[in-house]
Amino acid sequence: MRERLRGFEWPTLALLAACYALWTLGTLASGAWLPLGMLAVTLGAALHSSLTHEVLHGHPFRSRFWNGALVFPALSLVVPYLRFKDTHLAHHRDSILTDPYDDPESNYLDPKVWDALPGWRRWLLRANNTLAGRLLIGPALGTWVFTKGDMRLIARGDRRVMLGYALHVPAVAVVLWWMLAVAAMPLWAWAVSTYAALSVLKIRTFLEHRAHDEARGRTVIIEDRGPLALIFLNNNLHVVHHMHAAVPWYRLPRLYWSNPDRYLSRNKGYRYRSYAEIFRRYLWKAKDPVPHPLWPSS
Repeated sequence: MRERLRGFEWPTLALLAACYALWTLGTLASGAWLPLGMLAVTLGAALHSSLTHEVLHGHPFRSRFWNGALVFPALSLVVPYLRFKDTHLAHHRDSILTDPYDDPESNYLDPKVWDALPGWRRWLLRANNTLAGRLLIGPALGTWVFTKGDMRLIARGDRRVMLGYALHVPAVAVVLWWMLAVAAMPLWAWAVSTYAALSVLKIRTFLEHRAHDEARGRTVIIEDRGPLALIFLNNNLHVVHHMHAAVPWYRLPRLYWSNPDRYLSRNKGYRYRSYAEIFRRYLWKAKDPVPHPLWPSS
């Protein structure tokens, strides 16, 4: 019995409970407490997205149904759980990382597509490739591109995508019911907080992957141990997660710090010391070009 309890993923369940408590308390704030409530909703929704990522990788239960049920309310509103699951697991094929067509999470474009874009779209995408742009316009731009692509798939009769959005309707309805019938927070404050949560998540995804000749050299290590590492559930140690996707979030730091040279050799030294370093270097400067630098241009 003791061995069974030791193997049970209590940290994930405890963090889920704390996440929902934080978000719920935040939505009940109004008046003088509103800024604090907005901060709580922002952090709660961002953490919920990270926990959703943990769940789709098979935690904390063996049952896919119960794992999905744990994160059923769509606190961040925009991405259906099933679509997140399908596209993210496809992304975990390391051989396709950063591929403009096959990697669902790639921010690179085929150079031929880039060359055909009008000037205003190039400007927008260049701005989005700075960290400041990713924070300010990244959530809106990413949601538009993702949803537009899914609507095309639905128009072609893709039933899996249809199912994802059908399940998403009640997940959003639960959140809207709470905000309209129970919460004290004004809807505008909730909308701003939810957008801010999506912006926080863009910090994590900003440079998770780079263009590199070898698939093993495309995934980053960010040796941050601060609040963002907790909100991202140690996904800043991203190559460790890609190599051990079945390992729960709270065991990733021990894996990395027990042998950092192994992982830095694996990813060809793609490392940053902290998120503070990333902000200093890339807040107003693009790390990468939008057209894939290693993709044939003709």
